[in-house]
Amino acid sequence: MSELNVSQYLRDHIRTVPDWPAPGVQFRDITTLLQDAQVFRVLIDAFVHRYMEPAMRPDVVAGLDARGFILGAVVAYELNVGFVPIRKKGKLPYTTVEETYELEYGSATVELHTDAVKPGHRVLLIDDLIATGGTMMAGKKLLEKLGATVMEGAAIVDLPELGGSQRLRASGLPLYTLVHYDGH
Repeated sequence: MSELNVSQYLRDHIRTVPDWPAPGVQFRDITTLLQDAQVFRVLIDAFVHRYMEPAMRPDVVAGLDARGFILGAVVAYELNVGFVPIRKKGKLPYTTVEETYELEYGSATVELHTDAVKPGHRVLLIDDLIATGGTMMAGKKLLEKLGATVMEGAAIVDLPELGGSQRLRASGLPLYTLVHYDGH
């Protein structure tokens, strides 16, 4: 299946929920990609095939809380590399580093264990969706605090109208996304 066909196939299986969580929002629900075994395999294979290439192979995959855990863990397993979770504040039991970022209303903080990556590790940072880019940017900063290099950010869905993908690329982070929605 070509990349264009994969993108359309996945798009055809993403549920759009209008006016959730607020009026005017078109929520892109990726749970429909996960619940169908064939669709889930196509999704994971799209990432795995990209990152099996020697030049693109990470040392570790980092997943952003929470849907990035689902994707990241499976991709890491298939690539035979380690997986590290980047969690919401207060969820990790060991010594952590943290990064706070701005949300539309307020802020949030994510954490990473201090021994999750080693200096020089090439890390694939993965999440389900890029909207404003705040969560992925915070994850990138955390990994860099520990001396790792985030080789690429990956997500199923990009909502370019919200500016996150542009902001992430402007910070020097290459991005790989499978489905793009104009408008949000």
